[in-house]
Amino acid sequence: MNQRTIKEILTAQASRDGDGVAIQRIAGMQQAAMDPILMIDELRSEHREDFAGGFPPHPHRGMQTLTYMKRGGIIHEDNQGNRGEIRGGGAQWMSAGRGIIHSEMPTQDTTGLHGFQLWVNLPRAQKMSAPRYRDVPRQELTCLDGAGFHAIAIAGRWQMQPATGAAVAVTGPLVELAERAAVLDLALEADALVTVLAAPGETLLGYVYEGAICGRAPPGGAAPQAASRVAARHLLVTTAGASWTLQAGSGGANILLLRGEPLGEPVAQYGPFVMNTAAEIEQAIADYRSGNFGAAPAGS
Repeated sequence: MNQRTIKEILTAQASRDGDGVAIQRIAGMQQAAMDPILMIDELRSEHREDFAGGFPPHPHRGMQTLTYMKRGGIIHEDNQGNRGEIRGGGAQWMSAGRGIIHSEMPTQDTTGLHGFQLWVNLPRAQKMSAPRYRDVPRQELTCLDGAGFHAIAIAGRWQMQPATGAAVAVTGPLVELAERAAVLDLALEADALVTVLAAPGETLLGYVYEGAICGRAPPGGAAPQAASRVAARHLLVTTAGASWTLQAGSGGANILLLRGEPLGEPVAQYGPFVMNTAAEIEQAIADYRSGNFGAAPAGS
């Protein structure tokens, strides 16, 4: 079986977005090896002042978001009439399509927050589709325990082979996101080893958010060529191949795994708009300013 290796390690950058929310960000707009994943934000703080302002109403076009909360609560509201609240362990998915204006605000009783927001690209043919939204509470997510690991599947079907025992599979409930991307929250025990299967041409990424992963980069790769210990707040980008073997460090590891079929299309991005050309970005700005943002095309 053609084994994947780590070809690049990207470091999350401290940033602020929305109304001053503190985040750790991996920006992938111009990272072809991350396609179709556009961005990974980790929100994590024990101090409410780091996130109290939340993300007041703002527009999106041409992409989709997944908000996955490990701890704390978030309220989503949008101009399509959707409202949803998720607590620790739940997820919210939104496809902006041709345009949506939404807000994401922490619940009043949230004093500590830990979660992720992912941006996933839409193909050219779907960028002007109708907006969609779905809440997935914690009890609807699919969990699986194996030899040395615990997995929470959010989207897509995942196959894993532990160091001992038979291969196992788990499928997440968010079929809407699975059209483009698969997401799995994987916890590994100390020194545990597990092999994740993937289609050879798929993008396969791992964002380490606790503990450390031991990995080996290919000769000539951008990452260290000797066995390495990759700590939290780093994204592992893999080579092509049918499987990827992960081994946790001595303190275990938590890693958010992401898969997707690359779109191979040009990316033009300005703030919350992600299109294929600069002209389409200009049109998105004009539509937002004119009040026609998100309107259905004439004749539809």
